Amino acid sequence: MLTYTPGSTLVHRLDPRTKLAFQFAFALVAFTASTAPQLLGLFVVGLGCLRLASVSIRAVLRAYRVVILILALGPVVAAVTLGPPWLRLAPALISLRSVARIIPILFVSAAFIHSTPIRETRAAIQRTIPGRPGQLLGVGVGLTFRYVPVLRADLRTVRDAIRARNGDTRSLWERSQRLTVLLVDRALRRSDQLAIALQARCFAWNPTLPRLQFSRLDVPAWLLSIGFVGVAVIDLLGL
Repeated sequence: MLTYTPGSTLVHRLDPRTKLAFQFAFALVAFTASTAPQLLGLFVVGLGCLRLASVSIRAVLRAYRVVILILALGPVVAAVTLGPPWLRLAPALISLRSVARIIPILFVSAAFIHSTPIRETRAAIQRTIPGRPGQLLGVGVGLTFRYVPVLRADLRTVRDAIRARNGDTRSLWERSQRLTVLLVDRALRRSDQLAIALQARCFAWNPTLPRLQFSRLDVPAWLLSIGFVGVAVIDLLGL
């Protein structure tokens, strides 16, 4: 699974607020892109972000394998009909275009996760969005990044425990039921433990956040983000 990895790459040295703005602008232009050259350009930019963050494409595909599998099934499901002509090309192409928009966004998000510590992500959100909404969103994002790997580890533990007790001999439906119940139970227990731990440590909604500072490296990224927003606005207005 993708997690933050310390490094000195160009993406690591960018201010997290710059990376958040770039992600927003990139997603905006991705969802407004419609032509093949535009989609190809987005794909190239996404690969470039992975390259600048020193993230291998194999690691991204492994981390997002379930999402990519679902996206790959989209065009197939859209093309199949329950009667003649059985297959329709137009819906499949529309679904394929949507997939081509999402894949580069996954690449950019992988570069962000790989290069940005959780504390800096929270600080960037809370300093960008003022007031209680920013605090709630910052805490929510921070806890999500922190506990998704923990829940994945719990999933492996529960699955291994079921397998050790000859759970593989049961039907797929029974195994799924047991896995879901046990995983939800562990998740609820962890949430209770987290709440008690936060209270014991006098958790504050507005703690001392790490210092953030823009540098010259952020200028090209901001210019590119502004350019993405401009392209998206032009596409939306049909100019």
